[in-house]
Order: sequence, then structure tokens, then C-alpha cells
Amino acid sequence: MLTSLSIRDIVLIDKLDLAFGEGLSVLTGETGAGKSILLDAFTLAIGGRGDAALVRKGASQGQVTAVFEPAPGHPVLALLDENEIAQEGTLILRRVQNSDGRTRAFLNDQTVSIQLLKQVGQMLVEIHGQHDDRALIDQSGHRDLVDAYAGLTGDSAELGRLWDVWKDAERALEEHAREIETIRANADFVSHALEELRALDPQEGEEESLADRRALMMSAEKIASELVEALDALQGEGTAQARIAAALRRIERQAEAASELLTPVADALEKVMLETENARNTIERSLAETAFEPQELEQAEERLFALRALARKHKVLVDDLPALTQRLETELENLEQGESRLEALNQDVEKARQAFETKAVTVSDARRDAAAKLDEAIIAELGPLKLEKARFITKIERLPLDQGGPSGIDRVAFHVQTNPGTEPGPMMKVASGGELARFILALKVVLASRGSAPTLVFDEIDTGVGGATAAAIGERLARLADQVQVLVVTHAPQVAAQAHGHLRIAKESVDGDQGEAVATRVVHLEGEHRREEIARMLAGQEITDEARAAAERLMSQRAGERTGERA
Repeated sequence: MLTSLSIRDIVLIDKLDLAFGEGLSVLTGETGAGKSILLDAFTLAIGGRGDAALVRKGASQGQVTAVFEPAPGHPVLALLDENEIAQEGTLILRRVQNSDGRTRAFLNDQTVSIQLLKQVGQMLVEIHGQHDDRALIDQSGHRDLVDAYAGLTGDSAELGRLWDVWKDAERALEEHAREIETIRANADFVSHALEELRALDPQEGEEESLADRRALMMSAEKIASELVEALDALQGEGTAQARIAAALRRIERQAEAASELLTPVADALEKVMLETENARNTIERSLAETAFEPQELEQAEERLFALRALARKHKVLVDDLPALTQRLETELENLEQGESRLEALNQDVEKARQAFETKAVTVSDARRDAAAKLDEAIIAELGPLKLEKARFITKIERLPLDQGGPSGIDRVAFHVQTNPGTEPGPMMKVASGGELARFILALKVVLASRGSAPTLVFDEIDTGVGGATAAAIGERLARLADQVQVLVVTHAPQVAAQAHGHLRIAKESVDGDQGEAVATRVVHLEGEHRREEIARMLAGQEITDEARAAAERLMSQRAGERTGERA
């Protein structure tokens, strides 16, 4: 709840420190005293729009500090942890507005964004008034209020999780489908190219070996002629080999006579004979290599040219054709595996869709049941608020599944019918300012324990009503204050009499730097002073004894009700 509010240099307020307690607190005062300024300052502290015009004349900046004590486990504490805001039970929201238009926000003295300050403020405070276009009037929040009333907050969160699972599965399917489509678009080309490659069956290093073989065959005749001549030089009569062999035989015959002299010579000649034989064998093998069938050259040339043509077609080197074959085979395998994966992803999407749909229908049915009970409870509150002929209708439209969202398949809107025979419509469009405020009050009374911020502010919701209606509004505000903290700006004495705390707002003249000025002051009223204020509200400027007596009766009636409640 809100425990204190400090304001410095905001419009007519130079310095103001207010303390608030539990229950119902009312702010009263004559028109123009500064009640709206007080609310504007409070709104600034909880993330409202900044404006240089809010700074008091002559001041360089204005400042508003609101101190709250959230209940243990309140969602705002998790938000603070998420944003690494230090906390020790007390939450201080502070806003500084400069006269040049710049503005700064603080949470527990840590600088934060205006958006975060506003997010925190909305979790702690709801402000309702005749011209308020947010809060309960905002249709985007109606579904959440129905869920809170029905106890479906956990189910709604699970619905959001199932929606995310479904949409994640769809995104995975779409991404994989695009990949498969790309592969499919090239599948015919890949298959044809792979067929050509497999038919040719290129081998690594084949181009070089074919080119060398082709060059050899093209020069084979000349090479063979040279080899034959070399071979002739080594064998046959009169050749070097024959003469060396003859010389070796003669030396061997004389070896016994001079072995020490001739043995080394014989060994050397044997080595020459051996090397000559090796040379002859080598020439014969090389000569054999030059022998080929005429069509072999043609075949080698055809294959070499085919390999090079295929390499040019695929813009790769001939030596890269085997790797290309492997890559294309992998692509076809991926297509086959991708088709299987595509089917599995389709099944995942369908499974997730069915899970979301089942939960969405269950939640939708529960919302409809809760909406009927909510309407009945609110209508029961309307009679004493002089809206006995009005109807409150929670309109739930079930959408097609493809138009659903994280919150389900329902479009929820609060509609009202203010008079029999008129067409029901959205609350904001159908109800007048005073009616709208009373509808909101009835809503908050019913939803207080389930879908409410811990602090509610009502700005002159009793405008245009009096007597029994004002008393009914006061009673309901007091009942609402049994569950949450309620702050009310009011002109109705019947409402003021119900309060646990009473603050009177007034203007007074003060001495300023530029002469006499006006400042807003706030006084906590108790006892006789409070009775005088309520009497003023009853009688106007001249407070009569009758007004004092009436004020005393209103206060005594409320005191009696409190005694009865305690009993």
C-alpha cells in the first residue's frame, strides 16, 4: 500500500508531506483548492507523462516521491529482482521533473527508465475517474480481470506457454520447409548431374595419369625407335656387351697365373656386364610400354576430354570431380532425410496445436461460466448506486483458432445497458461520466480480492449524485477498503463520513521570492475538525447547526457500522 507521498514544487504545491494508512482515505476541499494537482503529482510519481508545466513557477525542478510497502509475494517484487533493483520491504518511487522538460525516474534511488517506473506504478496503483480512459475501461485488460475473478490466472499462463510451444514448432517447420524447398528446386539438376558423374566415375589424380599416357602414346613410335637402337647397341655380335664378355673370358683363363692382378679386373668386368644386362632389361620394359593398340589412344583422349568437359560444366577442377560427386550424393541424402524430418515437424506442429486448442477451449468454457457469475455479482451492486435498471454484460466472443493468441481464443469486453430497450455497448461509449464511475466502482467492489492493485484511487466518482446514491457509493468504497487501500477525491459528505482517514485540501497565501503567492496545503482532520469539514460539504459556505448535526449523524452512523463489523 501507499504509506507516504512527498511533493516539492509542483504547480501550486511548494512543499507537502502526506502519510496514508490502510482502509479508506478521502481528500476533500473546495473546487480549485488543488485536489487535481495532488493527483497529477501522484500520477507523475508512478510513471505518468511528464510536463514542464507541472514545475512550480520560479523553481528549476519539481519532485514527487511515493513510498509503498508491497505485500510479501506481490508480483512487483519479482519485477524488481528481474531488473536488479535493491529492495528491503519498502519501495520508493521518485520522479524529478525539470522546468526545461527533462525528466528522471528512480526506484529505491536507482535510476530507471520511465517505462519501468510506469510498469511498477501500474502494478501498485489503479486510478479511476470520470474521464479516465485507461484501467478498467481499456478492453485489453478485461480478459485478465475475468481470469482473475475465475481463478484462471495459472491456466492463462499455461495457455501462453502452450501458444509459444505451438508457434515455435510452426517456425521450425517453416524454416525447414524453406530449406527443403531449396533442395527440391535443385533436385532434378542434382540427380542428372549425379547420374553423369556416376557414369563417368572420375578418380582422383586421373587427369594427370591420362594426360601422361596420351603424351606417351602420341610419341610412342619415335620413342620405340630410339629404344630399339639403344637395345641393339647392347646386344648382338660386335656390340660392347659381346666384346666385354669375350674380354672377361680371356682374363678368367689367365687368372691362375696372376690372380692378384687379374681378379679385381674380372670383378669390375662382371659388374659392367651386370649393369649392361640391367640396362638392357630396362630398355626392353620401356619398349614394352610403348606398345599399345591403336584404339587405346583414342579411348584415352575421349575420357580425358570427357572429364575436362564435365569439370568445365560444373566449374571445378577435374581433380575435384570425385568430391563433387560426394557432395551431390550428400544433398540427395539430405533431401530424403529432410522429407522425413519435415513429416516429424508437421506432427510436432499438429500435436502442439491440439494441446493449445484443448486448453483454450477449456479456459474459454471456464471464462463463460465465470462471466455469468461476474455479471450477476456486479448487477447486484448497481441497484443501490441508482443504476437499478442498468445491466452489466461480459461479452465473450470465441474466435477461430487461427485468430487466437497467447491468452486463448476469446475476445472479452465489458458492455453495459444503461436503460431498458437501449442497445448494449462498450462501457466507455454507452455510459455517461457519472454512470461510468459507478460501473467501475461496482466492478472494483466485486473484483477487489482477485483482480486489483493494492492501492485504488477514485477521482470524484460521486459527481452528479447525492443522497442515497452518494451514501451507497460511500458504503461500497468502505467495503472495498476492507480488502485494499482506497483513496478518494470527493465532494460527497456521505462518502467522506465513511473514511478511516480524512485530508482537507485548501489554498493559502504565502510569501514568495516574487511577492505574495498561493500554495496548496493539506491538513489531516480528526474529531471536531472533521465534523466541521463534513458539515461544510453539506451546507456550503455557511455552516449551520443543522449541518453540524447532520454531519454528526453521518459520522456516528459510520462509527456504528464499524462497531457492528468488529462485533
